[in-house]
Amino acid sequence: MSIVAIVGRPNVGKSTLFNRLTESRDAIVDSTAGVTRDRQYGHSDWNGKRFSVIDTGGYVMGGDDEFEHEIRRQVSLAIDEADTILFLVDAREGLTPMDEDVADMLRRQPKPVVLAVNKVDNSEQMNALGEFYALGLGDPFPIAGITGSGTGELLDALVKDLPASDLEAPTSDLPNIAIVGRPNVGKSSFINMITGEHRSVVTPIAGTTRDSVLSRYNLFGFDFNFVDTAGLRRKAKVTENLEFYSVLRSVRAIEAADVCILMLDASQGLEQQDLNIFSLIQRNHKGVVIVVNKWDLVEKDHNTHRDFEQLIRSRIAPFDDVPIVFTSVINKQRIFKVLETARAVYQARSRRISTAELNEALLPIVKEQNPPPAVKGKWIKIKYITQLPTPYPQFVFFCNLPQYVRDPYKRFVENRLREMWDFHGVPMTIYFRAK
Repeated sequence: MSIVAIVGRPNVGKSTLFNRLTESRDAIVDSTAGVTRDRQYGHSDWNGKRFSVIDTGGYVMGGDDEFEHEIRRQVSLAIDEADTILFLVDAREGLTPMDEDVADMLRRQPKPVVLAVNKVDNSEQMNALGEFYALGLGDPFPIAGITGSGTGELLDALVKDLPASDLEAPTSDLPNIAIVGRPNVGKSSFINMITGEHRSVVTPIAGTTRDSVLSRYNLFGFDFNFVDTAGLRRKAKVTENLEFYSVLRSVRAIEAADVCILMLDASQGLEQQDLNIFSLIQRNHKGVVIVVNKWDLVEKDHNTHRDFEQLIRSRIAPFDDVPIVFTSVINKQRIFKVLETARAVYQARSRRISTAELNEALLPIVKEQNPPPAVKGKWIKIKYITQLPTPYPQFVFFCNLPQYVRDPYKRFVENRLREMWDFHGVPMTIYFRAK
């Protein structure tokens, strides 16, 4: 899946446009310049093409914000990793020297750039678009991010420039397994250990691995494609913000995978960056196995293992039905247990339950034993259940009043499905629809 990075100086409406393109409210929008510092990631699709969108911070040079240098580095990284850059400027303020600085940087790189002029609300601002031709980036697209005006034409231009995926589709129906996680948790060492080859470059420098590629693994009774990362970054490029880099790199690997092995460092515990990557896996509906590596470095008593696992499950809730494996790659502890668990999760994600079996086993529970609670004196009656023919588990419950089904009951139904058909480690979606 391709990546589009939204760049521009502060307060031109990048976060508003991000929310518009991703149909979300994930990015904070405020009139104060410089609100966006941490990056936001989302998905968008247009005319059948899906792509990832990155909202970056405002690019400033010569300001007094203590975060300015870090934001510039992250914007530069987003430009380096993106397939297309969406350069946003402000029609109300007109062309500014900071716009020219950003445009000068964008002209020096080979990626396609789409220029959008935001906050075009009237004919007077439309007539003032001519000055933005001076940026040398082609025809500007007038839009109003807050209302959505003009975004259709902008998206037409964006998807036209998006290349095909750089991950070739596998030649068979083999599972795609991705190893993801923060820098220096042992991902490349894990791959080298199970393959018996020095396939991935391992260095003390966090962020050594770069591009996602598929490689066949067919040893010891396992047969699948690894979504690996390979290729040593130029030394000058290993200075960017590593937390941002680890998520950005994970986007492509997660989207190409069926199951993700999320590797943690036992000596550091579960950090916010791990939760960010776990959230990416869940939002992409991929199977997940959590691997706690470097377990040999942790001082243990008889409760350590249980307490660590309980802490992880409490942090990742409500989706806590996830297998957790404790490993030490350097000591070869439980390495193949990880592969066995990933294979089991892939099989669970691919599981299809017939409509007859679903209704015979589950309908008595939701219809008689534990029906949905009445809302406003109205009783909800579930008629029948079916599984949708999608790559991951999605179920539809047909009933008379779907609008009155609340989230707690949806979680109850999901838990019953997990218990009865073993969807361990697999995100699922449940819909209630009118018959």
